[in-house]
Amino acid sequence: MWEKGVSLGTFFCGPYESSRDELSIACLKNLEPSLHAMPNIDQIHALIKHYGPTVFFHPSEIYLPSSVSWFFKNGAMLYRQGEPTGQVIDSEGSNLPNGGRNDGEYWIDLPNDDQRSYVKRGNMESAELYIHVKPALGGTFTDIAMWVFCPFNGPATLKAGMMNISFSKIGRHVGDWEHFTLRVSNFSGELWSIYFSRHSGGEWVDACNLEYIEGNKAIIYSSKSGHASFPHPGNYLQGSQKFGVGIRNDAMQSSFYVESSTKYQIVAAEYLSGGVVEPPWLQYMREWGPKIVYDSRKELEKMVSILPNTIRCSVENLIKKIPIELSGEEGPTGPKEKNNWVGDERG
Repeated sequence: MWEKGVSLGTFFCGPYESSRDELSIACLKNLEPSLHAMPNIDQIHALIKHYGPTVFFHPSEIYLPSSVSWFFKNGAMLYRQGEPTGQVIDSEGSNLPNGGRNDGEYWIDLPNDDQRSYVKRGNMESAELYIHVKPALGGTFTDIAMWVFCPFNGPATLKAGMMNISFSKIGRHVGDWEHFTLRVSNFSGELWSIYFSRHSGGEWVDACNLEYIEGNKAIIYSSKSGHASFPHPGNYLQGSQKFGVGIRNDAMQSSFYVESSTKYQIVAAEYLSGGVVEPPWLQYMREWGPKIVYDSRKELEKMVSILPNTIRCSVENLIKKIPIELSGEEGPTGPKEKNNWVGDERG
């Protein structure tokens, strides 16, 4: 059951101790850089404790999340273009190159020894959400973006009518950063909606249309292998729902879950002057996995040739729309390089 806002008082009034003090009330469009309507650090923690969703992973998920520090401690390596051997990354990522842009000069990879298969499966015990807090809609709302890291993104499964074809390579890559965003009203402290990110897009879902657990804590369903987020369990197709052809996104509850209300780390809140120290790894702007190119479309064309004529055309059209990341392997950039880090969340 969804309840009303956090019992911390409203956020829109500034300090007010005597009749001589000026009462500071946020207007609908807050143009002041001080952003009086935004929550302070204690209120941020209270919001997360009150609303932090439970993230459920699929019961058949192989590639689970971990903390970034666990990933580094267990042998992740930093590689540089032209250098055959990698460099061990310290637990905080302080020896990663900082700033700049994603120029292809550096990338992170799994350990190149017998730890490789172990690390790519993640570690639920260490997993935590990485929180970025920022003003939204002119400071009238607070966006709490919650980022989850998985050491590996599994291969895709194609649904074509009644057939399900599990790929061995297509869709997989080292490193996976996904997120969802809570939007909270700065005038009432109420959870307004949650943005569910998936495959370079996503959707906003109003608070009244979410599933909840333990009162105000919404449920996030992370899809099998690809870790896209959904508000309800089910099989979501990235393709044609009408013809039942597309990449499967299966989501349901399981014993694999992370409580974001308790397992989190606030990594950024730029509007708080000196309030949050960003971890060194957040400044790494390059890729969290190597780039590997292979000709997956030829394999797909061979597969199409054995399909029934009734769905062959739909599958061929889908293949033409398959994004580049399904034609090879390319690790994603980190949260700070995403197009939604600065400004309002994607619509």
